[in-house]
Amino acid sequence: QVQLVESGGGLVQAGGSLRLSCVASGIIFSAYGMGWYRQAPGKQRELVASITRAGTTNFGDSVKGRFTISRDNIKNTVYLQMNSLKPEDTGVYYCNAGGGGDRPFRSWGQGTQVTVSS
Repeated sequence: QVQLVESGGGLVQAGGSLRLSCVASGIIFSAYGMGWYRQAPGKQRELVASITRAGTTNFGDSVKGRFTISRDNIKNTVYLQMNSLKPEDTGVYYCNAGGGGDRPFRSWGQGTQVTVSS
């Protein structure tokens, strides 16, 4: 069964940076596109960044130019580097399958909270 464990969130001032990590187990990690999803208070969860099996990245318009996504197939880990953070980036961040036509697994991790103060 897939397990996803996110970490790296926290409280940061606007303009600051955070790096999120997600370790996956129970899957052949390199076989999936992976994504980072954000659920802001009172909103639906949305895909903000993804990376395909081949390493092609894609970003939502709200984070383009500020966030980068990368993966380490040896460590079964996907990262999200978040720079120039804005208060509207506040939310719970989750990783899951995504990008390159891959849909999320039914199972989600606990997520990691990111709070950006103005």
